[in-house]
Amino acid sequence: MIREFDNAQADHTSQPLIATDRAGQQLEQPSIEAIWTLLDAVPDPEVPVVSVVDLGIVRDLQWDGRQLVVTLTPTYSGCPATEFIEEAITEALHAAGIANVRLHQQLAPAWTTDWITESGREKLRQYGIAPPVGSASKRSLLGEEPEVACPQCGSHDTVQVSEFGSTACKALYRCNSCLEPFDYFKCI
Repeated sequence: MIREFDNAQADHTSQPLIATDRAGQQLEQPSIEAIWTLLDAVPDPEVPVVSVVDLGIVRDLQWDGRQLVVTLTPTYSGCPATEFIEEAITEALHAAGIANVRLHQQLAPAWTTDWITESGREKLRQYGIAPPVGSASKRSLLGEEPEVACPQCGSHDTVQVSEFGSTACKALYRCNSCLEPFDYFKCI
């Protein structure tokens, strides 16, 4: 799926000039590295402590002439936050003066929790959400339960309370040591 955005809708007169002039013409192209850094500040709407880069949703950035092509893979095809994420990415790029943006959804290969960065996993833990354990393999289909550590006290004496937590991609757990409930970001 490719979504085109009408660059004429963006009001560049009220924003600082970085990469465009007042007519919306691209002056210079920021480096891909600078754009990765910019997008690393775009938070996930469901877990704002991690960015869309931390989650591995942004798959690729490329300049196609004067147009920036951002390839995204949603966490799952029915994720209710996908459209919001696309809008947040576009707004961040427009605010940085990158006027000509095309978002491209790439559904294959499917997103997996293996794509969450180590930094993202640590941010989840510090926020009180247990990051995915192991790899998104077929183990879970065979009934093997992950050993989930409590993000509060580190204990492995935890129990799943519900298959679903605050969102469909999380399960609700309770720590038997500190008795605190917490979300576990399921391996997908």
